[in-house]
Amino acid sequence: MTQKTAIITGASRGLGRDMALNLAKDGVNIIFSYHSNDKKAKEVILEIESVGQKAMAFPFDANNDKSAQEFIIKATDYLEQENGSANFDFLINNAGTGVFNLISDTTEEQFNEMMNIHLKSVYFLTQKALPYLNRGGRIINISSGLTRFSLPGMSAYAMMKGGIEVFTRYLAKELGEHKITANVIAPGAIATDFAEGSNRDNEEKRAIIANITALGRVGEAEDVGGTVAFLCSDKAGWINGQRIEVSGGMLV
Repeated sequence: MTQKTAIITGASRGLGRDMALNLAKDGVNIIFSYHSNDKKAKEVILEIESVGQKAMAFPFDANNDKSAQEFIIKATDYLEQENGSANFDFLINNAGTGVFNLISDTTEEQFNEMMNIHLKSVYFLTQKALPYLNRGGRIINISSGLTRFSLPGMSAYAMMKGGIEVFTRYLAKELGEHKITANVIAPGAIATDFAEGSNRDNEEKRAIIANITALGRVGEAEDVGGTVAFLCSDKAGWINGQRIEVSGGMLV
């Protein structure tokens, strides 16, 4: 069986880490990006290697125009050295941060940061990765439940995620001739350090989330990675251009 490789942005912690580990357990080698925490990245590499898969990490700053190209060059150079081919099979655009601010208080700097990180960097990193994505490959972009329901203070972030959902449908249409699928995962409220860890540490907020979620609790990183692994499996080959919300039934 041909060994497959996934490239994941932002996998040194949280959702990205769980995505990487789920894929590794399915026999996929992992290349991932991290922003600045080299120690955490090395820990994830060791976790992936402990299940028998290869792993490598390179830095990537989604708020820097040039960083996407630098990351893809490093990743494909590594693949060329390891495998004799720069090609890979799965691209998961996960890296991101959040800004919590009402529309009346959002600064242009904050808006531009959200646009750079969640929209522009995903668009152009994907563009630069496309020549190396194998026929029959998969692209998975990460959106948010906040594109379906609205919570005050998240407008700039949610707008960019809405753009990612449109982008994903266009990818599905344009890449169909190469048998490459493109889908969106939209997590609900997850207890990670996203947005300063409020879904993890703020008990009042956690109670509110649990009360509006059909399954009665806040999501965990471990609730999302398996869905990404499924979309990269042979079982999901006919799913294309879709938004799959993974929220435990939040605000249904």
